[in-house]
Amino acid sequence: MDSTSGAAHGVPVPDHSQGGLVHTLLDEAVSSTPSAVAVSDAEGQWSYARLDEYSRAFTDWLESRGIGPGDRLVVQLPTNRELVALFYGASRRGVVFVPLNPNMKEFHLRSVLENAEPALVLSTEGQHETLSGVTTAPVHPFGGVWSEVEKIADRGPRPQAAVDVAPDRPAVLVYTSGSTAAPKAVICPHAQITFATRSMVQVLGYRADDVVFCRFPMSWDYGLYKVLMCAVGRSEIVLADGGSDLRLLSAVRDSGATVVPIVPSLATMIATLARRSDDPAPRVRMFTNTGAALPQPTIETLRAAFPGVRVVRQFGQTECKRVTIMPPDQDRERPDSVGLPLPGTRVLILGEDGEPVPAGESGEIVAAGPHVMPGYWRNPQASARNFRRHEPSGELRLHTGDYGFLDEDGYLYFQGRRDDMFKRKGIRMSTVEIEAAAMDIPGVRQAAVLPPSDRHDLALFVESELAPHVILRELARRLEQQKVPAICRVLSAFPLTLHGKNEKKQLAQLLDGSDQ
Repeated sequence: MDSTSGAAHGVPVPDHSQGGLVHTLLDEAVSSTPSAVAVSDAEGQWSYARLDEYSRAFTDWLESRGIGPGDRLVVQLPTNRELVALFYGASRRGVVFVPLNPNMKEFHLRSVLENAEPALVLSTEGQHETLSGVTTAPVHPFGGVWSEVEKIADRGPRPQAAVDVAPDRPAVLVYTSGSTAAPKAVICPHAQITFATRSMVQVLGYRADDVVFCRFPMSWDYGLYKVLMCAVGRSEIVLADGGSDLRLLSAVRDSGATVVPIVPSLATMIATLARRSDDPAPRVRMFTNTGAALPQPTIETLRAAFPGVRVVRQFGQTECKRVTIMPPDQDRERPDSVGLPLPGTRVLILGEDGEPVPAGESGEIVAAGPHVMPGYWRNPQASARNFRRHEPSGELRLHTGDYGFLDEDGYLYFQGRRDDMFKRKGIRMSTVEIEAAAMDIPGVRQAAVLPPSDRHDLALFVESELAPHVILRELARRLEQQKVPAICRVLSAFPLTLHGKNEKKQLAQLLDGSDQ
């Protein structure tokens, strides 16, 4: 089946003919609301005009170093106001911005830097020696660079040399982990980034009075796009990646946040803290979730703690940024759905023969539209596998490797990744449905399932005070016998990835040598 978002679903297809370059999003915000607060962090805040001044100063700094269009700039820095300025400044110069998580270790840094071949690397003082040891590119400690940028900004504006950058040229390389040992970089051109940004803002309805509290680094596209979406919405973004978990709810409240992007682990944390508070954060009007399915009990806890809040389910991949969003005014409808395609895009459900399947029938989720990225940086094999030209139309489509179905109205239902789908005792099932059933058990805060392998049977991990046999008994009341795991492990806390997702590789290691 093919679902096309747009006027058919009551959402007008946006005009994306303007603003094809990333930095034009900032330019438009400066033009309309120069004095509005653009970005805040633990050290202070900048208006859109001030952010623009620093971004232009960094553009000048790059020019003075001979860094120009197409060159890669690797930055391994904390997510703060200065990083936002670097991002826009690089775009204005036509430089490809390559943000890396500050916690990325030498093992992955070596392969990433070899793949990116940067012209320049910016790092913290603490990482300078490590990075210098794994690349021949010049590595500059950020402190000295920023002092020079501030001096340039203090001298005031000056005419900048025009740089010819086409919208189809890369603006960002986003390195993602996956099934391969080394991270691979999604090529994100200006045109795709700006299209996806404007489409998401149109659906989610970011406003000029919104304060978006963001706990995610700009090295993850979830954090990066929040910066861009706030510019389109003329909103303020609060960068809180380095904040304390213990003060999370207080930080949300103190910031005056109205929008809070979440992943399930963060949502669970907020929900737990909110249950203990008489006044959680009354201004929050919307939570937006991605990364993994948000358990229904967590959604209900958030709704109870934040009266009137919208809890918006989304589904996406860096390779096209966002696939679907449940319209905020429908957040209580179709609770198992992850929403409609972005305006101006399409979702197809394809069977094993590559042809669309009827509504309600499962198949691979395939995305098409102006948001589909062109592939992976210097990785033609992976690109050919996931990004495919449709014959005879020639349309580039993203084959997500995820499975689901569309209903008669075009709403998407996510069922799991290819690796999450498996057969056991003759029955086809997914880890997602078993995790959802486990999360339905009162007292279970988190759940993760590992499919059967040659090393272990179907295994369930939970964060709970309940005994394993109690959890398995409750699961047997909710699932067919074939879907009840053979192994149940209770953990005090889950190992998480850098993006807050369950680290299933570490969970699998806990089972080594275990038969119970």
